[in-house]
Amino acid sequence: MDTRQPVILTITHHDPSGSAGITADTETAASLGCHCTSVVSAISVGDTSELMGVAPVEDSLLVEQTRAVLEDMPVAAIKVGYLGSVENVRALHSVLHDYPDIPVIIDPDATLADKESLLAPPLWEALTSLLLPYATMACPNRREACAMALEADVLDAMAQELLESGCRYLLLTGVPSNQHLENRLYDERGLIRQFQWERLPSAAYGTCGTLATAIACHIAHGLTVIEAVSRSQQFTWSAIADSRRLGMGRPIPNRLFWAKR
Repeated sequence: MDTRQPVILTITHHDPSGSAGITADTETAASLGCHCTSVVSAISVGDTSELMGVAPVEDSLLVEQTRAVLEDMPVAAIKVGYLGSVENVRALHSVLHDYPDIPVIIDPDATLADKESLLAPPLWEALTSLLLPYATMACPNRREACAMALEADVLDAMAQELLESGCRYLLLTGVPSNQHLENRLYDERGLIRQFQWERLPSAAYGTCGTLATAIACHIAHGLTVIEAVSRSQQFTWSAIADSRRLGMGRPIPNRLFWAKR
């Protein structure tokens, strides 16, 4: 059996527009030389302008999908994206418990379509308490970090609180810094690396998921965490810079930007 191409598993929603979710993760993995297996956690309704609704799958179906892949293929890294119910978080927790040696990269999102959802607080709590202990890395943006950290209200303190939940590394993204955006990498020692990126004019949808998936792919290839984070940011920035306006809404990152050369 040829196992030279690393296998990653993405667990996230299906986005009909292909801007984010399963389609975007598959493109990212293919671009970075990985085979992408996928578990659909939810079906969303939306286009490039907005997300109008989302329906989580049954927790038993989530478990069956995930175990079917993990029991069949040598998965080298797992990326976890949107999970639409506390039941799904608990279900995935039960699966990850049985595979403690596979690196897990989490792109947390409990409010995919409705940012004011009353269901969000228990989902954030479940993500923090049940999934972060299995995470090699979590990649929240500022809004997500604020939602997950219950006690801290300063970014560095939020990062430390989330690390104390169990994840080994935390990449805090989208911190404003003069004319740039800053991403901050933390481990148990505190802030270990800062990355600054030029702001791009287009706010393409699906960029956070692309970054997390790219990190999973690079780790699957055997890179260190810092190497994976560095290369994945460059990949994501290049994909955003080459975004294409394929619909009437936001542009879609071109995760195969290199193929034009």
